[in-house]
Parts: sequence; C-alpha cells; structure tokens
Amino acid sequence: MNTEYNSTFSVKSATFDGLSGIKLTDVILVPKNADTLCHIQKIETSISLSNLLIGDVQIGTLKVNNGYIQLVKKGNVRNFDAFLKKDKADTDKNEKRKYATFAYRIISKLLNLVPTDMKLENLNFKIDDNGKKTSVAVNKLVLDNKQLETNLHVQSKDFDQRWNIKGFADPRNKKADIRFFNLDTGAIRVPYLDERYNLKASFDSIRLNVQNIEKDGSELHIDGYTSITNLKINHPKIASKDVVIKNARFDYRFLLGDDFISIDSTSTIQLNKIKVKPYISYSTEKDTIYTLKVDIPKMKAQDFIVSLPDGLFTHFQGMEATGNFDYKLDFKFNKNKPNTLVFDSKLNKEDLKITKYGEADLNKLNGEFVYRAIIQNVLQRPVLVGNANPNYTPLDQISPYLRKCVLTTEDPSFFSHRGFINEAFKQSILKNIRTKKFSRGASTISMQLIKNVFLTREKTLSRKLEEILLVYILENNRVVSKERMLEVYFNIIEWGPNVYGIGEASHFYFQKSPSALNVDECLYLATIIPKPRKFMYQFNDQGNLKDFAVQNQKFLKNLMFRRGLLIPEDTIGQQPVYISGNARSLIRIKAPDSTAVKNDSLSMEEEFDL
Repeated sequence: MNTEYNSTFSVKSATFDGLSGIKLTDVILVPKNADTLCHIQKIETSISLSNLLIGDVQIGTLKVNNGYIQLVKKGNVRNFDAFLKKDKADTDKNEKRKYATFAYRIISKLLNLVPTDMKLENLNFKIDDNGKKTSVAVNKLVLDNKQLETNLHVQSKDFDQRWNIKGFADPRNKKADIRFFNLDTGAIRVPYLDERYNLKASFDSIRLNVQNIEKDGSELHIDGYTSITNLKINHPKIASKDVVIKNARFDYRFLLGDDFISIDSTSTIQLNKIKVKPYISYSTEKDTIYTLKVDIPKMKAQDFIVSLPDGLFTHFQGMEATGNFDYKLDFKFNKNKPNTLVFDSKLNKEDLKITKYGEADLNKLNGEFVYRAIIQNVLQRPVLVGNANPNYTPLDQISPYLRKCVLTTEDPSFFSHRGFINEAFKQSILKNIRTKKFSRGASTISMQLIKNVFLTREKTLSRKLEEILLVYILENNRVVSKERMLEVYFNIIEWGPNVYGIGEASHFYFQKSPSALNVDECLYLATIIPKPRKFMYQFNDQGNLKDFAVQNQKFLKNLMFRRGLLIPEDTIGQQPVYISGNARSLIRIKAPDSTAVKNDSLSMEEEFDL
C-alpha cells in the first residue's frame, strides 16, 4: 500500500476463522496528505478456497460493523486518486483492447467481491466535493438466500430521506432484480447532482433487472431491463421548468465484441405509449465508426402527443391529432472518413392530421398579430405585423432582388422543402464535429420563423425539440402558405439595433422603400442578417465597406449569377453601397486628415458561410 498507492493501511488485529474465514478489527486506509478513505471497526469474511487456487478472490460471506467510507475532494486533491491507476496489463498501447474480454473480466471481479451472504450494520458512505456533502447511512443491510433488503438514510444540504431497497441478488449466477422505494412521503430525490451539476432529479420508484451476463466466444451479452415511475428532472439546459416522465422502461441487450460495443436493435425504450427501438454502436474493427439508428414503429399520432413528457413540450398542451405515423433515423460517422457521414431521417404518414392546436396556435401567422423579440431574456418593443403598421411591407412590394438574395443566403430551397433539409443537417453536423462545438446550425426560414414568433431564445433541449415538431406541423399541414411565411419573415426579423422588418431597415440604411432597393443594397442587407447589431464593423472610417465585406458580397453575387438568379444587366450602373440613413450615425467616420494612418484592427472579418 505504501509503495504502490502512497497510502497507510493498518489493521489492529487479524485472525483466521477456520480455513477460509478472516476476522479484522479497526481497518484504516489513509492516503498520504489526504483524508481517511476508509475506517471500519469490524470485518468478518470468508473466501472460496477453490477459486483462490486459480487466482480469483471470491467472497462467500461478509459482516461489517460500524465504520465509514468517504470520498473527499479539496481543491484538486482527491483522497482516492491513487486507486484509479490503470492496470499495468492494460496500458500497452500497442495491443488493441478486446472490449468483451476486458468487460467480462472487470464484471467477474466485481461480482466475485459481492458475497452470497452479507450483513452490514452502521456503515456510512460519504461524499465531500469541496464542501458539497452527501451521506448515505446503512443502518442494516442483509443479503440472505439471494434476498436483499436494506434501509438507507440519505442526507444532503437540501433534504433528508429514508430509502428502502429490496429484491433478488445472485452474484454467482450474475442475476439481479432490485427495487428502490421511499419510506417517507414524496418522491426519492437524487443527492449530490443538484449541488454539483445543477441537476435536480427525483422519482417514485426504480427497478433494476439483470437477466443474463454471458460470454459466448468473443461476444459478451448483457440482458435485462430497468423501469422508473414519475421521473422528474430539472436542469437549465433541458427546459425552463420540471420535466416529468410518468412511466419509462428500457429493455436492453448490450453486445460487446473484440472491436465493438453496441446496444442491440432488439432493445426497446418505452416512454409512456411511445415505443422506440434503438441501435447504437461504437466499432474500431477497421476505422472508428459511430452508428445510431432509431426506429419508432407505426403508432397513433394522438398516443404520441399525450405521451410527450410534461414540461418538455409546453406548446403541445391540448393538441389533438388523427392518423398514424412511423419514423426512422439512420446516422453513421466514420472518424477517419468524415465526408462519408450518413444522416437519413424519414417520417411516414398515414392520414396524419392536426385537428386541434395547443398553446402555439400556428394559424396566428395568417392574421394580424403583435411580435416582440426577446434578446438576452429581455422583451423588446412590440412590432405590429399587419397593414395598420406603416412600416409593414407586403411581399409584392419588396424588391425581387432582396427576396432572391435572402433566399440564397438563408434557405435556397425554401419553396420546395417541407421545413427541413437533410443535407444542411449533415453539413452542420460535420462542421460541429470538426470544430468540437456548435458553430453552425441548419435552420431553414421555417425554423427561424417558428423560433422567433412562438418560442423563446433559451438554449434548451426543450426549445429545440419544440421547434422541430412545430416546423413539421406548420409545413406538412399547410397551415400557412410559403408566400405568407416569407412575408412575415421579412417583416419581423432584426436588421440592425432595434430595427425590425424590412420597412424599417430600408429607411434606416438607405432612406428608401423596400421596393426601390438596388442589387448591391440587397446583397448588403442579406449578408448582415446573421449579425445585424454588428453591421457597423463592416465599414471603415471613411464610411465605405471594408475589403472583406466587399468580397462577401462579390461571392454572393457570383453565386447568384451561376444559379441564374441574376443576369449582368441587373448590375449595370451600380454604385458602391452608401449608407445614407440613420445607420450612418453608428459608423465611426473620421474627419479627413492627411496624416491619419488607416487602422482596421477592430474589423470583424468573418468567413461568409452558406
């Protein structure tokens, strides 16, 4: 212990009890310069001699009285780091790890350390993560004749509960069926995660079942299921409120081989009435390949809606539908050949129709309504979308050049797609993988419209999922025409600081009506849509566009020439873009000075990404 783990290990007394029994008192393990890891007053155990002869330590019986095991982290120092060292036999980088063999060896070692008969009394498990403390007190735990029962006293900063765990456990045959319940009123709350990860989680009961762990040749099979009732989760990255799943069950079959780890397609996830058949694989046979397949068999649309977790889809509350559908997703990524990425998403409908809308009434887009943008959680001024607003501009009164420019930059296939573009998703995924961050989205104009009019700007899983489902309903139930969607889009998006809609924008920049905009002015407006509040950084101190901005517009213009959206005659007699409206006051223009030295160090030059 001193040499290999830099720890002090002491036992006050140690005696044999027959040929296979051992009795120990005051067992203490203390890593150097760290808190005590373990202190137990009394341990009685027996070991299988037959297994010991072949090099395995298999515990038969175990009795533990009065003690504690604690994991402590102070700063960056943890009292268990020395025991996380890798096995030297597994550190040879030249030898490829065989996943099934490695996993089976680890599982077997762990299960051999679980006794067939066990009695624990007054044993505490403690966690102290830089002051974030949780303790689990085992007053009495009994495993007798493969039947397990124990009561736990769980304490953390915010709650104090008593849990009951009971069920069947057979470590030698690698089988178990265990249930968790709360002895007190209310749901079981999960400790530590709240303080450590700002994740609040609770549930009424949970069941863990292991039916089979078997190694067959080079493959390891692990079969069983887990179920949970009234799971409640709260995290700012998931949703703005509690997410509740009433009933969930996962029937799993893990398969491991020499060069792959997978969840087999015979596995099933049941979420209320929604049944999902997943296939997940990580393979290193030739290349490193990640595979995900999702199959939702044919089901009633209404069953899907009522099965959505409460709190995750607030805009679907009260929605009703008729008909059926099924869904398939196929994703494959080869780490060594990223350009071969596969992303195929298919939804098949059978008389699918939305008969009643929920909180997000998509028919709103067909009439007059008030739009209010939300920027950094601050509600902006109201903008009336309708003819009563003097700045509102019907689609046929917007320069056709602007329509072509914006569709080219934002959504070239807007009039032909149904809300989503698989190729855009594919390219977005590739770029995000390469940059290792969410650096590129795949939003169509339909998605931007839903996000702006019906949803908040919060970056949560809930908002993104609602966006996808609402866009599908909008596009596939023909709630709003494409022309109306584009007209609303032009009249609500932000074109500059506190500038909403093309009517305001055309006067803000050029003192013109939207119908009078020329080609270069339209090219400029299209290129500032991603970051309209930073438009001023595209100009130098003379009030002219910087070189990178000119190149961006030239790139867009040439692209439109190649696609036949512009012809040379459209650009005859065009002058450089000149900002004449109120926007000019936000551009830092210096008075003429013959000694001035040009300095573009503050320019925000960015790649123009289509």
